[in-house]
Amino acid sequence: MSDPVTVTIARRVSVERRDEMVAWMQAGIRLASEFPGFLGAGWVRPSPESDQWHLLYRFDSHETLGSWDTSRQRDWWLGAGEPFVEETTIERRTGIEGWFDPPSTYDVEQVSGVATAPARWKQTITIFLMFYPVSLLANWLIGPLTTDWELPLKVLSVMVVTVPFMTYFGLPWITRNMEWFLHGRPAPWRRS
Repeated sequence: MSDPVTVTIARRVSVERRDEMVAWMQAGIRLASEFPGFLGAGWVRPSPESDQWHLLYRFDSHETLGSWDTSRQRDWWLGAGEPFVEETTIERRTGIEGWFDPPSTYDVEQVSGVATAPARWKQTITIFLMFYPVSLLANWLIGPLTTDWELPLKVLSVMVVTVPFMTYFGLPWITRNMEWFLHGRPAPWRRS
């Protein structure tokens, strides 16, 4: 199974058409929510006066996202917005990489069922659960090879190994497996 995928689409709409834009996005989110794997959606604007809108939606895998992307419902919805919506950019992200983007918005609209960012303390616990054993193992394996090195070089040697591993494998894996904890849902073994 692949990682959850978050899609962000920047769109430009004239400020006077705000109400139409909100109704159009709500309709799209309702349609997407009927598809298996849909995890939530919402939108952001840099300011209330901005003509830029950023629609965000999330699916549990590339496969379920593909079902929405190629659906007749999505085609109809996009067609309905053509007269007043201009698409500018599309980004797809997996794992927790989006957590590291600094917040830069004032006007945020959320839709019920949208998965908000996990609490910082939950992020801390989740990262610790992966980082501690990886760091311990890296120090155990690399330590004997670097006994005569100065401390900064010892730390650097461990970081050169652990940071890429955590970025590409460790954090996406722990995020996927601790998703229930991060978003306050029952543990998988407690679900009926």
